[in-house]
Amino acid sequence: MESRDSPADKSPKRTPAASPSGPVAGADKRVAVSDLERARTDIRAAGFRATPARIATLLEIRNSPSPMTHAELADRLAVNGFDKATAFRNLNDLAQGGLLRRTELGDHVWRFEAIDPADDHDLGHPHFVCVDCGQVTCLDHMQLNVDSRRRGKSFGEVTEILLRGHCGHCQ
Repeated sequence: MESRDSPADKSPKRTPAASPSGPVAGADKRVAVSDLERARTDIRAAGFRATPARIATLLEIRNSPSPMTHAELADRLAVNGFDKATAFRNLNDLAQGGLLRRTELGDHVWRFEAIDPADDHDLGHPHFVCVDCGQVTCLDHMQLNVDSRRRGKSFGEVTEILLRGHCGHCQ
């Protein structure tokens, strides 16, 4: 892992942020200071330098309503001059550092979503994948009931639940 930032590595208190629906915007879209500082603190706590590319990567993933692929993230970060290789390295570093979860939903494409380091119970959640358009939706509000968990233990440890069907748009 990389060394921590030096005192000279200070970014402005506010930086351009990504819109959840598009690429990183200009000065009209900004990240709240608390989001920026939290990202910087979390990256450093994971043992990495809080570089502009790592901060932008973590903020994009945290602001995304669903898991993002490397290609989706790279497209959003390209506006700020970060290349695909940088996006790939940062995704893997942040996943290894426990800030992102890497999930493969049956289509041989890795998707990344944020893990809240302050939440000891953030063990994952089910996902819904539309079989028509491929849209992925986090079902983080759904939980297994006690009976389901008890029955699941009879055949092993459930690490991921994936539901497939037709989304509301494709029905």
